[in-house]
Amino acid sequence: MGGILDGKIAIITGAGSGIGRATANIFAREGARLLIADIVADAGIETLRGLKDAGAEANFMKVDVSKSDEVEAMVAKAVETYGRIDCAFNNAGIEGEGALTHKCSEENWHRVLAINLTGVWLCMKAEIAQMLKQGDGGAIVNTSSMAGLVGSVGGPAYVAAKHGVAGLTKTAALEYGRHRIRVNAVCPGPIRTPMMQRIMRGSAEAEQRFIRSEPLKRFGEPEEIGESVAWLCSERASYVTGVPIPVDGGAFAQ
Repeated sequence: MGGILDGKIAIITGAGSGIGRATANIFAREGARLLIADIVADAGIETLRGLKDAGAEANFMKVDVSKSDEVEAMVAKAVETYGRIDCAFNNAGIEGEGALTHKCSEENWHRVLAINLTGVWLCMKAEIAQMLKQGDGGAIVNTSSMAGLVGSVGGPAYVAAKHGVAGLTKTAALEYGRHRIRVNAVCPGPIRTPMMQRIMRGSAEAEQRFIRSEPLKRFGEPEEIGESVAWLCSERASYVTGVPIPVDGGAFAQ
């Protein structure tokens, strides 16, 4: 029996580690053919090697999502390789530097928004244009965050970017629903990824603070986000669009 993404052509950005790598593995398991992208070539190639070893059909491209020419080349490469795109997971992002709003540097502000918000917008532009050209719909999932739904002390640029992603997701869903293009976002809570390890700086106390704040009393795993993304990109979610979905262990319910 085929998987829920059997025969689908998918693009995944930020696939070199964490949620992106886990999602790539799940997409491959579910039958998708992949173009994965990351700005860190070694990490992306490592993900690709794992996919190939598992028998997946996949290719890697080094991409800086904040640069429109590289994003457009990524979509063109997917179409050149596979003939079309059916779904995309716009996941590339950075945490930036932690600082209160009045201490956030302009450099950090511009860098975080360039990758986490403008990068998602550029990916959506290129992906939607291709899906419109194909004429038979598609599915896009963006990575927002719990910080895209609520405030978070010490992360003004990150919070602004992730709120922006949630808003872009809703707007695009309204604009392209009549073309059968569904657009959703996942809003992860604390997930055990390299990014989260950097945020906690190896502090066991910081980890316990996060865990205590979670109704499920644990960190999420990258695969738990990946399973949600795969479902959103599949026909099983055919009536779901315009939703930033918390995948957060119940934190948003508090």
